[in-house]
Amino acid sequence: MNTIKVALMMTGLMMLFMWIGYAFAGESGMIIAFALAAVLNVVSYWFSDKIVLKMYKAREIKESDHPRLYRVVRRVSTAAMIPMPKVYIIPTKAPNAFATGRSVNHAAVAATEGLIELLSEDELEGVMGHEIAHVINRDMLIGTVAATIAGAIGMIASMARFAAIFGGMGSRDGEDRGGNPISLLVAAILAPIIAMIIQTAISRQREYKADAVGGRFTNKHLSLASALQKIHKSPVKMNLDENPATAHLMIANPLSGRGIANLFSTHPPVEKRIEALNKIAQDSIYSHV
Repeated sequence: MNTIKVALMMTGLMMLFMWIGYAFAGESGMIIAFALAAVLNVVSYWFSDKIVLKMYKAREIKESDHPRLYRVVRRVSTAAMIPMPKVYIIPTKAPNAFATGRSVNHAAVAATEGLIELLSEDELEGVMGHEIAHVINRDMLIGTVAATIAGAIGMIASMARFAAIFGGMGSRDGEDRGGNPISLLVAAILAPIIAMIIQTAISRQREYKADAVGGRFTNKHLSLASALQKIHKSPVKMNLDENPATAHLMIANPLSGRGIANLFSTHPPVEKRIEALNKIAQDSIYSHV
């Protein structure tokens, strides 16, 4: 059911992209938007992992560089029955982690220096279980494509608002016009908000599933819950002001806010995730009694 929901939401993003293209420049704008979305998806598929890892100055390590982290990732990937992903360390004291790559054969997991220092080995294994669950579920690809399209919608919306204010765009042929400046302005304002809501919904669905799946093959539900609590309470946060579109990749969202801001967080509330993990662990105990 979650897979169907995500597929519908991804389709919604594509339709939204085409809608704002139509509002911007009529049928020709819709076609251009579709072509641009296709190009962005291809770029995301092949190069998103390299772009994100370079963005965070991540350094690939071997077992001799950091035996503890490498050992944990190897143990988890063996339990998950997937090839050993590449392992990276991010040079920051803010505790966090993410996975990237287009498939189980082209995957990487990255942990910050702060995360490795903060967590016990069991907690680190819980976190790596979560990240490798993202690999298995192909969440990195889904999340990156969703973020790319949402970002493109925002870019086109900014252009459309400018065009609406200064007279609109599109051909003079009424059949190919995208509408009057008012409708263009409405589309330009609403489209990024709707895109943000859809992207948020996709990411939240994926986080709950990765928590459950990762815990299942590591049997570290409680360790992951403990890790999430420590990350959440850490006074050091990753500064993603320049790269907010990558926040959904992290195991703990550094952009999460309170109140209304929390509605647009790409991650569920930490308390809800911990509650769900505790329940899974408790149910697992009862099922073995």
